[in-house]
Amino acid sequence: MRILFVTPMWPGREDPDFGSFLVPLVDELRRLGHTVDLVAIDHRSGGRGRHVKLAVDGIRAARRTRPDVVFAHMLFPAGAGALIAARSVRAPLVVMAHGQDVANLDRRALRIASAPVLRGARALIANSRWLAARLPRTPDAIIDCGVDLDAFAPRPRGDDPAPHFLCIGSLTERKNVVALADAFARLGEGRLTFLGDGPLRPALEGRARVHLEGRVPHDEVPHWIARADVICQPSLTEAFGQAALEAMAMERTVVATIEGGPSEFVTPAAGVLVDPTDRDALARALEDAARRGTPHAAARDAAAAHDVRLQAARMADVLQVAVTG
Repeated sequence: MRILFVTPMWPGREDPDFGSFLVPLVDELRRLGHTVDLVAIDHRSGGRGRHVKLAVDGIRAARRTRPDVVFAHMLFPAGAGALIAARSVRAPLVVMAHGQDVANLDRRALRIASAPVLRGARALIANSRWLAARLPRTPDAIIDCGVDLDAFAPRPRGDDPAPHFLCIGSLTERKNVVALADAFARLGEGRLTFLGDGPLRPALEGRARVHLEGRVPHDEVPHWIARADVICQPSLTEAFGQAALEAMAMERTVVATIEGGPSEFVTPAAGVLVDPTDRDALARALEDAARRGTPHAAARDAAAAHDVRLQAARMADVLQVAVTG
């Protein structure tokens, strides 16, 4: 099967972390024997013009490669460009919804722009049941992008006896980073490291036992997870929770939000789910998670059900049905 893979997020020289979780998925589709032609945006800058270019590149690639199916990640604008590309060569379109694209449906202009994609796609994939419930069309499948169990294999922890908490993500209100720092301060011991940057950085600076590392390349993330005991993702909403899944694969306990996809893979044995608006509960969750110790084998066992090899095979099945159906 020849697949034209269209995505508005792909690692580039400017930002090697941009869409890095999609790379193992594409590699696995190729390992399964499929030909995958990539059309992608590999930078965050450039404004709306980069999305127009993505659509034009998609049309050109479709006419050049004549794919059996076009596989778009994000409803809009990537999905819109992919729809045009697919129709230009009479190929079916399969679209995967990730999170922000679904949140955009609350904005009238983007909802209208996304409607043709939702109607025109032969199949729709959502990356969590939580996200699926928020789509105006029932998805044909719920499949997340999975985790590379080799890249995120267990590693030994450092010698520091104090518990080390790690938060991976942008320093934004949705990520609930200030509430996390406040809850951590109540513990009275350990370290809390933030990997990421954003507008709430000033609210976190200067706090005792809190370290702000800033953004790091995705291939360095396993090193930071290995140094931690607990990975924290108490977001106000989280469509899936890729960082939590990657940490679980490395046998680390997670503290994750109940508002979103994490509840679909964080088992009671693997971590602690918490109401992100309840700061008392968040502090108790951090204490509970720290007591579980490292390594935490039950976490990797739960993550193994989301092996990227399994998820890629499931996506390939959906693409094949779209082609034959």
